[in-house]
Amino acid sequence: MVQLWLPVTQELSFQKFIEQSDLLEEFKYDFNEKAELRHTETQSPFVFNYYENVLERNSKRYQALGRLLEQYIYELLEKLCKLQKVYIPQEVDKEPRSFFFMSEGALTNHHSVVLVLLQDQGVFRAGQWSQQAIIHHGLHHGSQIPCIQMALQAHYDVIVLNPNDNFVDLKMEKEWKGLLKQSIESPSLKMAQAESFLSFQHPLQGLPKRCSHTPEEHVAYVWDHFISRTEGKDVSFIVHGYGGLVFMDLLVRRKWEVMSKVYAVALIDSDHHVGHQLGSDGQLLAWIKHHCREWVTSPKPLDKLAATVLKKEFPVVSAGTEKHSLAPSSSLQSIFKYFKKALKAKTTITFSQVPIETRSSTKRKQSA
Repeated sequence: MVQLWLPVTQELSFQKFIEQSDLLEEFKYDFNEKAELRHTETQSPFVFNYYENVLERNSKRYQALGRLLEQYIYELLEKLCKLQKVYIPQEVDKEPRSFFFMSEGALTNHHSVVLVLLQDQGVFRAGQWSQQAIIHHGLHHGSQIPCIQMALQAHYDVIVLNPNDNFVDLKMEKEWKGLLKQSIESPSLKMAQAESFLSFQHPLQGLPKRCSHTPEEHVAYVWDHFISRTEGKDVSFIVHGYGGLVFMDLLVRRKWEVMSKVYAVALIDSDHHVGHQLGSDGQLLAWIKHHCREWVTSPKPLDKLAATVLKKEFPVVSAGTEKHSLAPSSSLQSIFKYFKKALKAKTTITFSQVPIETRSSTKRKQSA
């Protein structure tokens, strides 16, 4: 896979980002020139069992690292990829809101292609395919940034959805913001705050975010208020895991809009169920047959036809890996080739449907 990005500048380093919190002593980690997470002193990979045989405390530390990575990748999306952060719903600003990211001019650039990224269900937010893959395999494999940069280089506009940002935990949010603030307190007090966060125990007290209570609601809102309003644009989707189920839900709910705007969907190890979601709708079944392709985990080489237990309604090929979390990065180059071919085919069909003026047709019009 071509490596497009090396975010090793001092201003965008992970270690610089951690310095803004009170967790610097807990996390002496940074991403090296290969975008792999390594200890800044020993160069060793991340160690989960930091506190020997204290599972609960190590789990809290792992969660804190995940939260740091979440915020760090948000920053990279804005500063490295130059994407805009868009809060939804737009008319509300005094309650917890979700958000997504999109390239500048994504809604106004005429005759450009829009790529929409929709990840699996879990703790990971916008810009992540897999948090576990980021920690253990690096940003090239677990983040969406290589995909975004590849799209931008191909002159696509990009929309990065945030389907798992459904609730705000007010109690945890207060603790977290306290740690991220630059403070003038003594080092001992800072350490005490960090210890408090890492050992924090409380029942989940989540406040739903309007228009983003579920991944399905989040995606439908962004479609209705943003993607569907793009004019003269061809839309493609990359969906991973549960994101495939969410896309099929959107297809059923916004049938004609989706079928007319979306020219290709790349599903990666998807959780969708055609029978349960699309039923026997012949139009939808015909549409996915010609506009969808799935890459699944398999021991076979990339792009080889994959064996499936059930009959598939569209082509299914190997992602070139047996790991679900690595399937997006493994199949990325192949997916962009598929998009290029699908767009070319769509353009050819569109042109072939334009009536050609002939002398006889002109005479018929004049005599009518």
